[in-house]
Amino acid sequence: MNFAEEIPSLESLERRADRITAKAVSRIDDWIVTRGEIQKADQFLQIAPDAEKKMEELTTALFGELLSELETNLTHAIREILGQDREVKAVASIRDKKLQVDFQILNQGGEEDIMVGQGGSVCNILSVGLRLIALSRLNPEAHRPFLVLDEQDCWLRPDLVPRFMELISTIAERLNFQVLVISHHPLDLFEGSAESILALEPNRDSGVKIVKVK
Repeated sequence: MNFAEEIPSLESLERRADRITAKAVSRIDDWIVTRGEIQKADQFLQIAPDAEKKMEELTTALFGELLSELETNLTHAIREILGQDREVKAVASIRDKKLQVDFQILNQGGEEDIMVGQGGSVCNILSVGLRLIALSRLNPEAHRPFLVLDEQDCWLRPDLVPRFMELISTIAERLNFQVLVISHHPLDLFEGSAESILALEPNRDSGVKIVKVK
């Protein structure tokens, strides 16, 4: 066996040492970069709670005027239709980095369930009011001002339907909207506020026919 052939030359050892040194320098550079990223992440995590709180404050301030307008208009609608002293409150918050708005109904100082208040009438009125407000804020050049209300008066007492329709008619006229209302209530409840009234009647040939009432 020739031991001389197994011993690396000085030149090869130097090249190997250079490669190891280069790798070590590269690892050190990577470590420095990683440490800097960790420090930035730690700094962000330290200020995140304050930043989130500040964002909530800015969002509340930014949408405060809009929410106040919502409260005023919806409160007016509920009082006008139901004839009772209820108040709508809009509460803004940030959840999952998104603006959320929760609506509350205050009745004689206590909170009322929106879904069942006044037999569901409160929910009817809020639903229509929010749709009208949302539609009014769309670009009229990109969206047709047309709204379909399918049995949105279903939980209203018959004696409240004329008030409900009168308010919708007033708002639609003010905003230049066209509103189609579908209802199972007696047609005479809509006479004072609808421009035209169509009724569906059974027909032996076609199953149903449209009859113009007004």
